[in-house]
Amino acid sequence: MRVVLFGYQTWGYRTLEALLGSEHEVVLAVTHPASDHAYESIWSDSVAELAAANGVPVVTRNRPDEKVVAALAEARPDIIVANNWRTWIPPHIFDFPPRGTLNVHDSLLPAYAGFAPVIWALINGEAEVGVTAHMMNDTLDAGDIVLQRSVPVGPKDTAADLFHRTVDLIGPIVVDALARIARGDTDFAKQDPAKASFFHKRSVEDSRIDWQWSAEELERLVRAQSDPYPNAFVYHGSTRLRVIEADVSEGRYGGTPGRIFIKEGDGVVIVAGADARRGRSQGLLLRRLRLDDGTELAATEYFRTMGGYLTSHPS
Repeated sequence: MRVVLFGYQTWGYRTLEALLGSEHEVVLAVTHPASDHAYESIWSDSVAELAAANGVPVVTRNRPDEKVVAALAEARPDIIVANNWRTWIPPHIFDFPPRGTLNVHDSLLPAYAGFAPVIWALINGEAEVGVTAHMMNDTLDAGDIVLQRSVPVGPKDTAADLFHRTVDLIGPIVVDALARIARGDTDFAKQDPAKASFFHKRSVEDSRIDWQWSAEELERLVRAQSDPYPNAFVYHGSTRLRVIEADVSEGRYGGTPGRIFIKEGDGVVIVAGADARRGRSQGLLLRRLRLDDGTELAATEYFRTMGGYLTSHPS
């Protein structure tokens, strides 16, 4: 089949890489300009560079405008394959090829449609994450599922760990999904709208620690915002502390959420949870912190004395 790629960052790069190694002919790559957005500058392998190196024409646009339509008409694709295209693709584009558009999304749809699905899934304590290849329709990430594959989430996995595991699924799932489409399969699985969830893009605000969350939730937030992502952070007075490593305390501690309470092992316990006053909840055990100047230190080194509070905003 003649294939056009709509893709961006490492997700799009891996998709193009798989297409170039397949039996299909890549006739055009459409991608976004490079971005300095905190999340879009991570995993930023260039689709444009890979396409150019392999003699594939490239169109670089923020949205699928008239220039993209003209390039599609010239390319005459049998199918579009999209992965990590960051703006809406309208029907006159996704229905343009005879075989439609195959979208590749890094979640187990219908759950976690939208943005940053691996990060949101880790925060929410999901047992597995994965990749879905589905046919595009009028509703974002809601089309019929061609193929879906998953990997388990381990108790200490970070978002970076899960990125590497899910991105490795892209090549095989793209090739296998296209094989189904090429042989004329149409018995794809319908998505259940009742099980769907849609998530927004993450920003700095989403990394801010809220001590009303349970220690278990906060520990997952820290892992979800591990390097190279913007770290989970909190304030000690006017000093911002980025939390690099944390765990759930062994003991149960009562009091007011955010209280710098007690040393436990090699860390410092912060009281956490909306019901912390009852003394039935574990706290968040801070182990390693990073200051805004890049200095990284143990929590026991930073907190020389106990008492006082960590807050969501400077005080």
